[in-house]
Amino acid sequence: MSVKIRLKRMGSKRNAFYRFVVADSRTPRDGRHIDELGYYNPTRPSEEIKIHEEKALEWLGKGAQPSDTVRTLFKKAGIMEKFRARR
Repeated sequence: MSVKIRLKRMGSKRNAFYRFVVADSRTPRDGRHIDELGYYNPTRPSEEIKIHEEKALEWLGKGAQPSDTVRTLFKKAGIMEKFRARR
């Protein structure tokens, strides 16, 4: 079973926000998930990002693969640097 860290779309039409979730790679985008790591709101002027850092580092350590978008957002938040330093 391949586990991915990806975005789950929430909110209404034209007012979307996203949650960082850990999910099996075979489940649908907005389907069942294993764990929630935070949220991302791109509609705000300052792109609001909140990530539970310890959970994210724990899942990355267990081998969860972030999607391309999540990897970029984790780099912005400094989580990928901490993960590399931890290894």
